[in-house]
Amino acid sequence: MRSTSPGVGDLTTRARIRDAAVARYAREGFGAPLRAVAEDAGVSAALIVHHFGSKDGLRQVCDAYVLATIRESKERAIASGTTQEVLLQLASLDEYAPLVGYALRSLQAGGAMARDFVEHFVADAEVYLAEAVATGQMRPSRDEKARARYLTVQGLGTLLLDMTLNVPDDPTDVLAMLHGYRDRMMLPAVELFTHGLMTDNTMLDAYLLYVSDPPTGPDAPRTA
Repeated sequence: MRSTSPGVGDLTTRARIRDAAVARYAREGFGAPLRAVAEDAGVSAALIVHHFGSKDGLRQVCDAYVLATIRESKERAIASGTTQEVLLQLASLDEYAPLVGYALRSLQAGGAMARDFVEHFVADAEVYLAEAVATGQMRPSRDEKARARYLTVQGLGTLLLDMTLNVPDDPTDVLAMLHGYRDRMMLPAVELFTHGLMTDNTMLDAYLLYVSDPPTGPDAPRTA
């Protein structure tokens, strides 16, 4: 897994520990002990505490790194809008497997850090979707924020459910899980996003009419 952090010292200490932690947590979840991360990185657990303060501090750095790297990847794919870039992203699946696995483990763990993680994904999605709209590569939305949230929840939720239903022979083999997901889901996902699903605006028009003038009375359906 590549490192984007500056400085030779960082490349030989903090980044090596961070990358080892991302890979270990992707395989086993956040219950993995610091000593296992330390062994993977070739350092002592005491050195991890020295650099990151605590296990929570290490996770915060891992969160920031994973979010930034996935953001860069998505921005490159959308900004290029070329078949070559899409194929390059697919070819780089092995490289990004620990990052995706880490994101899924974060969702499985739940709690405040998982919610913050998703909110960062949503905020990033708003930015690169807006850029894609501005360059004419995507259609605008009536509610850009809602679309960004929907796509984020849909994407992460689909991947998480698929991982739960299709556990590989080795449950720590994140790469096998992602290859299986890609083979099952990539074609219908790309086709749906490219050509859409509905052949006309009937359902959308009915919904827009409903939300602009919702029914009232005791028998009316309740909205949240």
